Amino acid sequence: MAASPELAPKADLIREPKDRVLVIERLLDAPRKLVFKAWTVPEHLVRWWGPHGFSLPYCKMELKPGGSFRCTMLSPEGTEHRLSCVYREIVAPEKLSFTWTWIDEEDQPGPETLVTVLLEEAGDQGAQTKLTLHQAIFESDTACAAHGDGWSQSLDRLVAYVESL
Repeated sequence: MAASPELAPKADLIREPKDRVLVIERLLDAPRKLVFKAWTVPEHLVRWWGPHGFSLPYCKMELKPGGSFRCTMLSPEGTEHRLSCVYREIVAPEKLSFTWTWIDEEDQPGPETLVTVLLEEAGDQGAQTKLTLHQAIFESDTACAAHGDGWSQSLDRLVAYVESL
């Protein structure tokens, strides 16, 4: 007996608001294990994290599910941007998932999003890595666009860094 149209499952009942979800893909000329290391070892992370011209004077990681990741980015003008994250899932060398919360001048957390980074082997014998970054759900499309710009610049720096090793 066929289900009536009104009882048929509807795959489109749950949707993420597309204007508040960020997805960026990059192909890196570096093996997946190296790219994963660049994301998970502070000595590597400080070499590429942040938009162009930014530095990372403080970075502390507790790389385990439930562990924290805190950092301070410094803009070229000297403005501090503090970030607090909690790792949700770590599957070396293919996946990182963590919360993302900016901390304001009064030590108050802002809205929380979830970042997932997927790393897939690509190219001949895994010589390349396909990186997919997903961050959601932002409080506004403006916040999503700002993060898109920041992540794009940061990932430009990551590509240059891992390809130089």
